Amino acid sequence: MAQLDRRLLEILACPACHADVRQEGDRIVCDGCGRRYPIRDGLPIMLVDEAELPVQTHGESTEEGDQS
Repeated sequence: MAQLDRRLLEILACPACHADVRQEGDRIVCDGCGRRYPIRDGLPIMLVDEAELPVQTHGESTEEGDQS
């Protein structure tokens, strides 16, 4: 997978939480919420519905106050 233009990555932000993003292989990864957006035919698909949710590790909570 080709690297996206650095200038494009600098202006992109996560549409879900508005945090900065970075490229990892064929995905754009949000530094804030961890969503992973696909890159198809060289174009980042920055749609929340197209994003992969981050994998949670044991002990992480998705909601504040969750005591599970």
